[in-house]
Amino acid sequence: MYEQELKLAITAAQAAGSFLRERKDIHIDKLEGKDIKLSSDKQSEQIIFNILEESRIPILSEEAGFVGIEGEFCWIVDPIDGTINYFKGLDDFSCVSIALCKNETPILGVVYRFKTDELFYGINGQGAFKNNQPISPSLIEDISQAIVATGFPVKRNYSFDSLKQFIIQIQSFKKVRMLGSAALMCTFVATGTVEAYMEDEIMLWDVAAAKAIVEAAGGVTYIKLLDDNKCIFKAFSNKKLMEDYYAKII
Repeated sequence: MYEQELKLAITAAQAAGSFLRERKDIHIDKLEGKDIKLSSDKQSEQIIFNILEESRIPILSEEAGFVGIEGEFCWIVDPIDGTINYFKGLDDFSCVSIALCKNETPILGVVYRFKTDELFYGINGQGAFKNNQPISPSLIEDISQAIVATGFPVKRNYSFDSLKQFIIQIQSFKKVRMLGSAALMCTFVATGTVEAYMEDEIMLWDVAAAKAIVEAAGGVTYIKLLDDNKCIFKAFSNKKLMEDYYAKII
């Protein structure tokens, strides 16, 4: 099930990734607060749109917003996740992210790490893969032995109370890593590279595809939708680790 949609999403992600890998004519379209918009964002998005339009499924994208008529299914697209990394030449930690949602729930995800040609994909109930090889999360169940990946999304609250809560959330983990790409960090949970990923007020298009991949691989996730396509999101390699996490922060 959803094989045709997966094939289409992979084709779109790899086509956009091939364009981005060339790194030609990169210039800033907009600088606002902690965010940056590049010409490459829109160019990558257009490549993806040209391929996904074959499906006649509406698209929610970081750059264009919602395009199409609302229905049961929707593509969610981030044409470059890790834009600052990409702009600064840290392409290893940038990717293209495409999810297919059914009734607002991601059921299929594709994340393409174009610099290293690593393709992550998964469909709920059908497994997850990296370059056609099955992937699975870490077996670590003790939060004190787990690595968490996290970050500060551009639209998060930086108040004292918010940052204090952030410290409470991460202080029980063995190590903390911030790599600048939400989709990749979350996807690393599916491969066992890290045991957990979490960010508050992250944009839905940053994590939708990786959420589907993590769950397809056997991990567990928590999401709470906020306003303006923001969400609170957490992913764990297994249910026991998630339970240990919540036991420690309550």
